[in-house]
Amino acid sequence: MNKLFKIFAITTLCVLALAGCGGEKEEDKKADDKAAVKIGVTAGPHAEIMDNVAKIAAKDGLKIQVVEFSDFVSPNIALFQNELFADSMQHAPYLKATIAKEPKFDLVEVFKTINMPMAIYSKKVKKGESIPDGAVIGIPNDPSNGGRALLLLADKGLIEVKDKKDINTTVKDITSNPHNFQIKELDAAIIPNSLPDLTVAVINANYAIPTGLNPTSDSLMIENPDNPYVNILVTRKGNKDDPRIAQLKKAYQSDENKKFIIDHFKGTMVPSW
Repeated sequence: MNKLFKIFAITTLCVLALAGCGGEKEEDKKADDKAAVKIGVTAGPHAEIMDNVAKIAAKDGLKIQVVEFSDFVSPNIALFQNELFADSMQHAPYLKATIAKEPKFDLVEVFKTINMPMAIYSKKVKKGESIPDGAVIGIPNDPSNGGRALLLLADKGLIEVKDKKDINTTVKDITSNPHNFQIKELDAAIIPNSLPDLTVAVINANYAIPTGLNPTSDSLMIENPDNPYVNILVTRKGNKDDPRIAQLKKAYQSDENKKFIIDHFKGTMVPSW
């Protein structure tokens, strides 16, 4: 019995010791998770750039956890719900349109990131050829990027709109469509895969590039560089003066990250600082 008791006692102590060690590691893990700032991005260029920023920021003691989303809407919702510290996936007009729709979203711009040119692509029309009458043109269905696409079409003389500077332009603002183009509004993320079923499509760079489309070399027409759609990093108003924002800005707008953007994307992404 004594021998059995000793074995039981030793076993119990070992289990308790292991449990204690395990608990400590779990606490450390939770502490690490808490220490890392979660930055929401859309898959593709924004994610790739933020992964690089995370490496740079780590040298300065800032831990970044990159959280990928497959759409533009979810990151701002997650940010509003305090599930993210910031997000990097939108331009100023999109943020403005989001806040107008959801005034409770107390989100603010903290610094500029990159310019990602929107462009017109086709699997059926070659560069230099005219887009045929009655063509089906796919554009994003969200207000901001949809307006941006329509302004691009207007700028290239394919349609006319009420005001070529109005970022809130919708299909209802088309004043002239002499070629009877059919404007088809689709979720921005699925347009690249829908390209074979469309005559042409207006596609955001962050969705075009992952599918092998280069705005500079593969598009029929590309957005002018002097446009209001520069991308930004966004956070909640209460985080605006958080010292980690300054660290994040330092890493993002560093010469090291600028070189990465220019080299990695071969000029299709333009640093905006």
